[in-house]
Amino acid sequence: MTQKPTLDVKDLRTYFFTKGGVAKAVDGITFSIAPGKVLGLVGESGSGKTVTGFSILGLVDQPGRVVGGEILYRGEDLNKVSAERMRELRGVNISMIFQDPMMTLNPVLRIDTQMIEAIRAHEKVSKEIARQRARDALGQVGIASPDERLRAYPHQFSGGMRQRVAIAIALLNKPDLIVADEPTTALDVTIQGQILYEVQKLCSQTGTALIWITHDLSVVAGLADQICVMYAGKIVESGEVNAVLDNPMHPYTHGLITSVPSKNKRGAPLSQIPGMAPSLLNLPKGCAFAPRCKWSNSNCQEQPDMRLAPENRRLLCHNPIEYNNDNFSQETS
Repeated sequence: MTQKPTLDVKDLRTYFFTKGGVAKAVDGITFSIAPGKVLGLVGESGSGKTVTGFSILGLVDQPGRVVGGEILYRGEDLNKVSAERMRELRGVNISMIFQDPMMTLNPVLRIDTQMIEAIRAHEKVSKEIARQRARDALGQVGIASPDERLRAYPHQFSGGMRQRVAIAIALLNKPDLIVADEPTTALDVTIQGQILYEVQKLCSQTGTALIWITHDLSVVAGLADQICVMYAGKIVESGEVNAVLDNPMHPYTHGLITSVPSKNKRGAPLSQIPGMAPSLLNLPKGCAFAPRCKWSNSNCQEQPDMRLAPENRRLLCHNPIEYNNDNFSQETS
């Protein structure tokens, strides 16, 4: 029996209406994530990863807004719920770990106050039970002397320690869905490994679905079950993480993987994707990646359709790598 997805995103479009024009930060993306699974959302800065996370949580501020598509959380379209309903869901059913921990932490409140309130806002438990859960959560993310740390203020922590506290707060209520926006970027490798282990354990034991937003392919390789590669507001390739990373079909995915230093021969110049990501206010005609792609041809002057590819993959490309076009079919709705 196939599990119903925790989150099912369909043709999501989030645009920013600026004086310089309309920036299509997220432009028609589709993906789903099942209970207990981890989805890696990867791409360069400005590809739309973070805006996707903010769209799911209903946190897109003006001049941006979600202009189309569905964000179905257990069948409930988050685009259509009231602000009150969204507040009910945030923190207990759906949590977000921000790249900047101070978007989570209040600088003038002690850590114990913030963590206890985060629990008691959604559950009728005693202050003592809430404190113990907060203490255990700090231990989960590798913070020593949790009793002492609970009595501290955010400014008394280093940046990495504040990020660990923010991660602990996201894990407090064992939510159904966590959206994590590059949460371990500021952490050392040992602590990063510990946190990745804890979130994997949380997903497998409680059925939490996790969207891990990052540019670090090595983290995705060891953590995720599925991967979506974003470029210029679109998902250009998606599928099982091992299939995509071992045999990338989209030229952009191929470029990301070959840019990893470990993929380059010792002493040789590092491989890189030529050029820069385009401005979302001035996208090239057709495929946005074509100006940087050595496989591009005249077909790329037209926007490619999403295709179903071998190994249960979806691909947005006219000229996929290593496969003859006969192996592909245009996706039908």
